[in-house]
Amino acid sequence: MNTVFKALNDPIRREILSLLKESDKTAGELAEFFKIGKPTVSHHLDILRQADLVTSVKQGQFVVYSLSTTVLDEIIKWMYNLHQN
Repeated sequence: MNTVFKALNDPIRREILSLLKESDKTAGELAEFFKIGKPTVSHHLDILRQADLVTSVKQGQFVVYSLSTTVLDEIIKWMYNLHQN
């Protein structure tokens, strides 16, 4: 869970998650939304992938990233249970 909170701590990574909520995107497509280089976007995507917040699938010469809500669902349940006690 620490990996997830570390990943969510960065505003760029939170924005990436919001963009992926709209639709799956490649790293190049995501880079168009930011004033940072593609390697930096790839680094952020790697951190999100390590936290299981995004998944990636190679399609031809591109890697397509998708939002993965499984971990977020677990965190929401945990926070809800914490709040109830």
